[in-house]
Amino acid sequence: MSYTKEDIKRIAEEQNVRFIRLQFTDLLGTIKNVEIPMSQLDKALDNKMMFDGSSIEGYVRIEESDMYLYPDLDTWVVFPWVAQDRVARLICDIYMPDGTPFAGDPRGILKRALKEAEEMGYTAMNVGPEPEFFLFKTDERGEPTMELNDQGGYFDLAPMDLGENCRREIVLTLEEMGFEIEASHHEVAPGQHEIDFKYADAIKAADQIQTFKLVVKTIAREHGLHATFMPKPLFGVNGSGMHCHQSLFQGSTNVFYDESDKLGLSATARYYMAGILEHARAMAAITNPTINSYKRLVPGYEAPCYVAWSASNRSPMIRIPASRGLSTRVEVRNPDPAANPYLALAVMLKAGLDGIKNKTTLPAPTDRNIYIMTEEERIESGVPSLPVDLKEALDELLRSDVVCSALGEHALAHFYELKEIEWDMYKTQVHQWERDQYLTLY
Repeated sequence: MSYTKEDIKRIAEEQNVRFIRLQFTDLLGTIKNVEIPMSQLDKALDNKMMFDGSSIEGYVRIEESDMYLYPDLDTWVVFPWVAQDRVARLICDIYMPDGTPFAGDPRGILKRALKEAEEMGYTAMNVGPEPEFFLFKTDERGEPTMELNDQGGYFDLAPMDLGENCRREIVLTLEEMGFEIEASHHEVAPGQHEIDFKYADAIKAADQIQTFKLVVKTIAREHGLHATFMPKPLFGVNGSGMHCHQSLFQGSTNVFYDESDKLGLSATARYYMAGILEHARAMAAITNPTINSYKRLVPGYEAPCYVAWSASNRSPMIRIPASRGLSTRVEVRNPDPAANPYLALAVMLKAGLDGIKNKTTLPAPTDRNIYIMTEEERIESGVPSLPVDLKEALDELLRSDVVCSALGEHALAHFYELKEIEWDMYKTQVHQWERDQYLTLY
């Protein structure tokens, strides 16, 4: 829906809204917000609300800390789970005091990539995300435990799927907030769930991912559960992905579709896929941004760890779903839900556009199960692997001018610095696995 300032003030009064959260996202993908009382709504709607940017990961230094929140009026929503003293939300873009967009704002970075697509004649990038999550029980203090809430499997139902009631309430809450839910089901691993919502343009899709995470965690807590979007919380079972279905449009025309092609794919779609495959290893630092992300990207757990594509096979990184016509799209399967959705969509779009601009040749599809191929067979077939850890991904990131330019100098420098610190902390830590392996052996 589209809202005016008058619409927002009227709805706020009608629904007894007492507080408004001005929400934005830091460089690592964490939702931040400033909560204001209704008395400050006019000031917020006039883009006059300031905050300290030096306190936000990846933003600015303390000597240049003043920043402004510019609410996107179309993101207005009243939270359904607060009955009294109701709370509403507006997602904001970040601006500098001189009125220019902040270069390190993840939402602004995605807008820059979309602007480039628009200059190339593409009016929309449609995205259908599929973020998965786990539900764990909490202890008497409300802290998460490692005890799963069920032992269900793919498409199971109660009594095996004990998360069914929680998941159903999440769906109802999302629908009340304007989401169009397409499916809700138990995923492959015990305690793992997926709720799919209808595709949207890239900015709205990224906004919805962030809202989705907030709703899932909030409703889970009300059921005595902890929801986590950690990519691989448990050894020996599938991890959580965030497959991203995507297509480009010119007006009402899906430019990925060509009915004369054997697979129904246009040359543009093939160039786009070729660009994503070419830059996949560099993008991994953004689409799979944590140390834990690479525990998911291993053979045997349905997660794509090889840079390839197929119209049917689910082991490659890119799959082409069966729908054609307006629904023709590519499904990029390696991103995980720890990714900052704005940055992940920005780098995927930028890589795809690079493929289109350079008419990059798409490799032959890989229709065999890559997981059972030997390393020699993969090399012979020209199928490289994604990075095996965050350090390798960061090294690859710096080698790609395309992915670096998608982020911009500010975000690239700060993101890399934060992730270097994360890697250094990890590699110097002594882990339980090491104690289990070596303490009595040596």
